[in-house]
Amino acid sequence: MAPPAFVTPDSSDMRRTLGRFLTGVAVVTAEHDGEKVGMTISSLTSISLEPPILMVSLNFGTRTGDALTGSGRFGVSILGAKQEGVGRQFAVRGGRRFEDGVFDLTPGGLPVVAGALSQAECEVVQSITVGDHQVFFGEVKSARYRDGEPLAFYSGKFGAFRDFNHDAVPWFY
Repeated sequence: MAPPAFVTPDSSDMRRTLGRFLTGVAVVTAEHDGEKVGMTISSLTSISLEPPILMVSLNFGTRTGDALTGSGRFGVSILGAKQEGVGRQFAVRGGRRFEDGVFDLTPGGLPVVAGALSQAECEVVQSITVGDHQVFFGEVKSARYRDGEPLAFYSGKFGAFRDFNHDAVPWFY
């Protein structure tokens, strides 16, 4: 069977093409002018270890992006496999995200998802607009983590990562 032809992608093609990339699931949170905001993201990556900087990419024009711009800081919670409900709660546009659930506070007072595998508090060091997204680079000011199974996202669906019981990649540790 021949592979499909290459096409000039529209937004649907891009969603399907990059949907084949397995990612983790995180919730980015912020507080600005007394309002707590947050959203589920899969676009999170480590940029630098020294200094510790991570990157989040948010749809342009979201309340969460506006809060990151206004406050200059944000929290990140990397969700565990049993937190699909939290991932869905923060993925709904305009939902009441902080009325249900349990949240911890970072040392700087930002809400983060309780029980998440990792939690971090970041200060925005740079932001840029790229296409239809705002990209924020945050220096990690505080972080903590715990062991557990991560929540995964693939082709529009939540799932779990399966470990093949191989040794850890040497450069990672």
